[in-house]
Amino acid sequence: MSEHQAHLNHGSCGDHHHHHHHVPEGSDGSRLAIAFGVIFVFMIVEIVGGIISGSLALLADAGHMATDAGALLLALSARWLAARTARSSVFPFGLRRAQVLAGFINALALIALTIWLLWEAIQRFIDPQPILSGTMLLVAVAGLIANIVAFAVLHGGSHMDINMRGALLHVVGDIFGSVAAILSALIIGWTGFVRIDAILTLAVSVLIIRVAWPLLSEASHILLQGAPSNIDPDEIADTLTRRVDGVTGVHQLKVWMLTPEEPQLAMHLGVTSPAAAQDALTEVKRLLKELYGIEHSTIQVECEECPDRMLLDDDDTITGRVKGGAGAADSGEDGSPAARAPAMRSVG
Repeated sequence: MSEHQAHLNHGSCGDHHHHHHHVPEGSDGSRLAIAFGVIFVFMIVEIVGGIISGSLALLADAGHMATDAGALLLALSARWLAARTARSSVFPFGLRRAQVLAGFINALALIALTIWLLWEAIQRFIDPQPILSGTMLLVAVAGLIANIVAFAVLHGGSHMDINMRGALLHVVGDIFGSVAAILSALIIGWTGFVRIDAILTLAVSVLIIRVAWPLLSEASHILLQGAPSNIDPDEIADTLTRRVDGVTGVHQLKVWMLTPEEPQLAMHLGVTSPAAAQDALTEVKRLLKELYGIEHSTIQVECEECPDRMLLDDDDTITGRVKGGAGAADSGEDGSPAARAPAMRSVG
């Protein structure tokens, strides 16, 4: 359910607005839950089967199934937290970023698992160990069936839902891992060439890394308050300055993410007069939502000189725009507060 809340604090022009929105819970949660149950159970089966048969390829495939289970669990938790987590003074955004933290931990665990698998594969290639190909084949076939079932369940869901599409891609990758384990068992049973188990383990390890590394990179970027890759702060500043009547400039513009689906923005907005403030702010909020998908923004509206001017110490890393060109920004000839604000690159 969406929420809209505005708080008013006194800035230079008396307006400091916050908007909070929540992502609604989707309708495909049951499909995600069923797929997670199937994948998780057969992940345990493959771990036990890998230990009993001595197959490293089965353990590698179980590791890849762990990436699927983790992705499905994150998708489920995102839905649950988005619908049920209440904000408080201790957690002003609730626990919405818990999914990002879980993804970070999951990725680290998968990379650690892959390092172990690579080490074991090298040792097994140098010093091959006996493998029960029959047991390995039965477990691998069961794992393949489980992955096909999970694929069928997810494929019937919404293809517009990013969580469903992501989970579906994970399961497709795991199907290839199960096929690799089956091939390994067949080759060992037919030829006795047990080194194929180590070779195919290396291939599955590459699949795990290809899933885990982007997840680790994205989670780290979000936890470090990184800007969304698809939103350009300079473009936002240009658009708002050019298109909104009554706006004299934008500075101190920062964009970050609470979760991948929830970009956040904070900035200072210079306006011509107190009378123009409310209309300008309303139009700015509308453009932020329609053009950039930003539904939560904190905007300090200024009709006088920026009160942070003495604190910023002319930091030229601040994103900003001023109407009127370099001359207006340098001389303040239009009399606007934005023209006198520091660290605003001019447009004109």
